[in-house]
Amino acid sequence: MQPIRLAFSPDSDDIFMFWPLLRGKIDTAGLTFVAERADTETLNRRAEDGDIDVTAVSMGALPRIADKFLLLPHGASVGRGYGPVVVAEKAAPLSALEGKRVGIPGERTTAFLILRLIAPKFVPVVVPIDPYTRAFESLRNHDVDFALLIHEGRLTFEREGFTKIVDIGEAWSKETGGLPLPLGGNAIRRGLGDKLIAQISDLCRASIAWSLAHRDEVMEGLLREENRPGVSIDRALLDKYLDMYANEDTREMKPDARRAITEMFRRARERGLITSDVTVDFAP
Repeated sequence: MQPIRLAFSPDSDDIFMFWPLLRGKIDTAGLTFVAERADTETLNRRAEDGDIDVTAVSMGALPRIADKFLLLPHGASVGRGYGPVVVAEKAAPLSALEGKRVGIPGERTTAFLILRLIAPKFVPVVVPIDPYTRAFESLRNHDVDFALLIHEGRLTFEREGFTKIVDIGEAWSKETGGLPLPLGGNAIRRGLGDKLIAQISDLCRASIAWSLAHRDEVMEGLLREENRPGVSIDRALLDKYLDMYANEDTREMKPDARRAITEMFRRARERGLITSDVTVDFAP
């Protein structure tokens, strides 16, 4: 059997989930996996092509890929009262975004979709997050007026000298009566067939459980292997980030997170941000 093609982003919560699977910590029952890493928007585009078997994706990308992929019921990154942040050089109200250039990590990202739901009209400017520091450089160079930060950038903007304008996870929670914000998840290609999908899902679930049970060991591995240009992450920052996005919500997607996905697409459809209703099918 050909190896299972696995893809995920360079951020810490993604590799946390798959580290045991790729480091021989769990029995893969004869299956082999080949992994690649790419920035979030590249993964979203690749999923549209359907050339990856299991991939991390933004929830905001699901309308484009729901015909090709099932969403795994584990591996989600969920913000509960927090999420990506919009930052700038100086404090400003959310209304200040109107007509301004906002650096976004990609047009398929959940962060961009949610910002369009909560903010006045702004001018999106795609600022890829590879290298990691590009969003901050774009602000300093005045290529953009504001920047929407995902991944670890949402924890490091203050030490880079920037000010938070809005936390979109907090704003989403207020607007939806307390729903969490499901930002990303893992999707599996429908064409693999029911039997193999179930087997791979079980292995991914086991990998996540192993990491949660051996958190310190995995953290040490991640710190040793960190090689992203411009990333300065220490144990305290990694610990905080994993607390936020690699936790019990990652082990298994909770009912309120599933409701939040439905609500996200209902609101997007109502606002004309997507053109049709979206039904998300889950793998076992």
